[in-house]
Amino acid sequence: MNIAPLDNLRGDYAGMAPDWTVTQHPDHYSDEEQAVWRLLVERQSALARQYACAEFLNGLETLGIGDTIPDFAAVNAKLEPLTGWRVVGVPGLIPDAAFYDHLAHRRFPVTVWIRKREELDYLVEPDLFHDFFGHVPLLTDPVFADYMQEYGRRGVEAGPNVHLLARLYWFTVEFGLIRTPQGLKAYGAGILSSAAEVKHAIEGESVERLPFDASTVMHRPYEIDRLQSTYFVLDDFRQLFDAAQTRIA
Repeated sequence: MNIAPLDNLRGDYAGMAPDWTVTQHPDHYSDEEQAVWRLLVERQSALARQYACAEFLNGLETLGIGDTIPDFAAVNAKLEPLTGWRVVGVPGLIPDAAFYDHLAHRRFPVTVWIRKREELDYLVEPDLFHDFFGHVPLLTDPVFADYMQEYGRRGVEAGPNVHLLARLYWFTVEFGLIRTPQGLKAYGAGILSSAAEVKHAIEGESVERLPFDASTVMHRPYEIDRLQSTYFVLDDFRQLFDAAQTRIA
């Protein structure tokens, strides 16, 4: 999701295709980049076992996310037969129109570069770890996978009110919580890819946790440079389908 201006961005945009995709070269990652991936996966997997919803954990296991940076082609061989989704490489943040078009066609854009060791806890732009670990596991769940495609379709059609859909994405796909028989759990990628955010979202005091309502969400501004003060809580992923049909105005 494009949440920043497309200038002064990291990533190599020179060799991208017209749809903003690039080829991933899984054998080109350095030992240091693999080490950073391994540190992040070990830390966030442990937190996910405590704080993530079952659908996310099932996705981690199904895709076999491990201690090496995933080969997108190998992942697609597992993911596409399950829900029809594919991962495509992108150089970094891409324009909204391209992003929504990919989602509408069951393609999830994943940044091909990974953060540096000194950025383990925070970076402004989403990297490979955020995009892949945070987002891709839930694409194995049929209900969530269908929502993501419908969200993309609405984005293609949204016109000047697309910023309202951006808020819906922020408070669901990035920072969503859900009630489960095991208690309050996280499913948002911005939560599950961040050590600080996941504990803050579930256990933090002085945090607003509101029942999910699409109209309310679409009119709630968000901030990208700090831990969230407000989260919206689903009772069931199927609520997202109604949200995707909410009038945008």
